[in-house]
Formats: sequence, C-alpha cells, structure tokens
Amino acid sequence: MTLFEEVLEAKKQFEEVVFPTPLLPNRNLSHTFQANVLLKREDLQVVRSYKIRGAYNKMSALTETEKKQGIVCASAGNHAQGVAYSCHLLQIHGKIFMPKTTPKQKIKQVQLFGQDFIEIILTGDTFDDAYASANATCLAENKIFIHPFDDVKVIAGQGTVGLEILEDSKTKIDYVFIPIGGGGLASGLSTVFKELSPNTKIIGVEPAGAPSMKVSIEKGENTRLDDIDKFVDGAAVKQVGHHNYTICKENLDDIILVPEGKVCSTILQLYNEEAMVVEPAGALTIAALDFYKDKIKDKNVVCIVSGSNNDIERTAEIKERSLLYEGLKHYFMIQFPQRPGALKEFVNDILGEDDDITYFQFKQKNNRESGPVIVGLELKNKTDIAPILEKMKLKGFDFHYLNEKEDLFAQLIG
Repeated sequence: MTLFEEVLEAKKQFEEVVFPTPLLPNRNLSHTFQANVLLKREDLQVVRSYKIRGAYNKMSALTETEKKQGIVCASAGNHAQGVAYSCHLLQIHGKIFMPKTTPKQKIKQVQLFGQDFIEIILTGDTFDDAYASANATCLAENKIFIHPFDDVKVIAGQGTVGLEILEDSKTKIDYVFIPIGGGGLASGLSTVFKELSPNTKIIGVEPAGAPSMKVSIEKGENTRLDDIDKFVDGAAVKQVGHHNYTICKENLDDIILVPEGKVCSTILQLYNEEAMVVEPAGALTIAALDFYKDKIKDKNVVCIVSGSNNDIERTAEIKERSLLYEGLKHYFMIQFPQRPGALKEFVNDILGEDDDITYFQFKQKNNRESGPVIVGLELKNKTDIAPILEKMKLKGFDFHYLNEKEDLFAQLIG
C-alpha cells in the first residue's frame, strides 16, 4: 500500500478506540490575524495528544507472536502515554523508557493509562538518551520496538489527523501549521493534504532550540544536531526520523522556527484568554502565526494543537521565559557601593515607579568599597529598559547586562 492508503486503513483500524477531535474556530486569533483561524484540538484526545493514533495503529498490527514478546518504546512523554494506553487496551506488556527530566505529570499519566501492563524506566537527560537505552533493552530481551515517529504504521496513524480536518472543514484550507519533533505527524498529515488538498500550504513549526528538520532539509541530508534546548520537550529531538525526513522535504512548503520564549508567551495567552491548558509543543503552531501574519490575512488557517500534557510545576519557568522574551525581565550584575543607603539610592535614582526588583543577591564584603550584586528587574513596558540603562551610566554604576551573556546568565541565574 501507499502511505496514503495506509492512512485510510489506520482510520478504519482504530475507529472504535481513537475518537475524532473537534476542529474549532477561534474568535480571538481570527480577530488578531484577520483570518479564519481553526484549531484542531488534539489536546482533547483521551491521552491528551495525537500520539495514541500512531501507537495504537502500530501495536494493533502486531502478530500474536509479536504481542506475546512484549514491546519497548522511548518517549519524552506523549508517545509513552499512547503506547501505555494501547498496551492496556491490547493487553500487551511493555517497557517504557523516558528521560529523567520528564515532567512528573506525564510520568503519572503513563502509569495511569498503562496500569499493570507497563513498566516505566527513567534514564538519561534527553529523548535520545532514553532511545538508546530502549534500543539496547529491545535487542537484549527480543522485544518489539514501537518507534515514536520513524515507522510507516505510526506515521499513518498520525496522518488520520489530516483526514479529520478535511472531513470537518466547511471551506478550502489555505494554510495548515504542523508542529515538528521527530516528524511523524508532519509526515502523515502532509501526505494526506498533498493527496486531497494539494493547494494547501503546509507549514512545519519547530522550536528554535531544536531545528532538526529545518537544518536537515537545508543541508540536503538527515542531520543530527549536537546540542538542543530541551524546553519544548514534545518537539525537541536531535535527529528526525529517516522516513520523516524523506517525506517532509518533499511535502513541506516552509518551516518556521519559534523561540522558546515566544512559545511560553503563547501558553500563557491561551490559558488567560481561552482557558486552554497546552504543553509547549502544543503551543508551537499558534505561536508561529505571528511570523506569518502578512501571508495568512483573509485566509483559512488550521493550527494543530498537538497536546495538553503540561506540568503545573513548570509554570514559574514558563512565565520567566515569557518575560525575558517579551523584554519585560532584565538581569544585571552591578558593582554596588558597600555603604548604607546604596540600595535606596539605586531604587530612587534609577528605577521608575512601575519597575519592580524581583531578584536580589548580595554578600557584603567589609574590606572592599564595592561588591557585585545580581539584580533582576520586571518592567511594565519593554521600552522602560532604555532609561534605566541610561541612568545607571550617568550615575556611574559599573554593570554587566546578563540577558545578553548567555553562559554567565545560566551560571548565575539558572
């Protein structure tokens, strides 16, 4: 069968297990971008992401002998939930490898969905670490590996998202924005659109800190990145799948890289304005609209909201990254005079009435005239930073602006 035919078969395979998710118009986004913006709400799946589609399609196609062997998978969290739920439904025993950095909420959900049919093994710091351990176990114990994206059955399962969009859309779709991690969803969905809606522009979206698909397509070969930012954990892989690369390089019209801070701002916006809880990877496509606002005006646009498995413990980091990206949070290392009243002078002479000190770290050293102080400021308006910098220079404060010194910022602030 062709991949498109595999997608059609996948839809039949799990129609009693994976229920269609709604394609909903969004008034706020439509108004903001002067377009008809529709959200494909895969965050409303039973496992709160589209990953159940590919996992169940692959596992239900195993032979009885393979099912008895048991399965192994590696995941940053969402694929693990899809596999765990499939293990429970199909009564297949599985070992699920996830990074130690996986949010607790995702780990708890994996156990909930898999129950007694799965064993969770936390290993390494990244998906790639978990993937290596899972592969080693698979070979040593003769189990079946359920790949999160580089597998035709998995790709076909994810592609059913595209079938549902086209079935539910009442108008032609001009643009569809797809998040890219390993490329499973992008491969399957783009295959469907190229077959059934070839004039639709297919825009892939990756986090700026993990641009594995974009780099690969630009270099003309599937390329492994040395380092990635793991924050958008559902879309942060060092290398995309080989099947996925081959398909996406032919099918995608463009790939947008979205800064992690912009993703965080979008997460907060969706929560505050829409009462939607999305994970970082789930916010990618909506965050990308700002970078395409001129092209999508007066167009019909679909964004895939890929998942909602967000851990509330990450809220502080999400807010911090958002403020830094929006230019509302600034950190300095300042040489403060070690005398009484120095801080009061700084507050009165340097800061505006709406500026707030949110971080202050200082250790007095009595044998010196001045000492380094780490100061974090939160502003109401991003333009307020200019007068602060000017006043510090006029008042003779010796300072380093840490926002622009990535290595020093990481060591001092974290």
